[in-house]
Amino acid sequence: MSSTAIAVIIIVVLVVVIAVLAVAQWRRTRELRRRFGAEYDRALAEQPSRRAAERHLQARQRRHAELQLRELDPQERLRYLKQWERTQAHFVEEPEAATREADALVTRVMTERGYPIEDADDFDTRVQDLSVEHAATLDHYREAHHINQVNQRGQASTEQLRQALMHYRALFADLLGEGRGGRPAHG
Repeated sequence: MSSTAIAVIIIVVLVVVIAVLAVAQWRRTRELRRRFGAEYDRALAEQPSRRAAERHLQARQRRHAELQLRELDPQERLRYLKQWERTQAHFVEEPEAATREADALVTRVMTERGYPIEDADDFDTRVQDLSVEHAATLDHYREAHHINQVNQRGQASTEQLRQALMHYRALFADLLGEGRGGRPAHG
């Protein structure tokens, strides 16, 4: 075989390898965007490069795969729905306390589902763990958490607290499986 033929074969092989790698990267990016939604864009903004952002999201997926998560059984789901209804009713009389209760209830549901809550103050880790299956409701959770922090300082208005309750409700419903074949939304 001539050296020209060998060079052409090497070039063709390199082009094929590059094309395969490019398609694999495109598919990985597409899958991460589909799975994480807006959280993908947030990771892009927080990381120095797309590659770093995607590695970060893949690390979340690996950590998530190691969690011992489970769905709630119907009795547990009903018990939590009743607790949510009590929290909402409590809002009328004591919105500050009801907002704290909503935060605690969401945390209990997360714990019951198997999400690790070792450090109650490690909100960022909770968000990262939730992002793999509950990316669509993370902005609700972030906003509710922010308002609850303002509430803890005694600076939240009743309207802000109402908004926090609505934001907590979005994640709460998602954690219960509502909208994914679970029970219809209550309250």
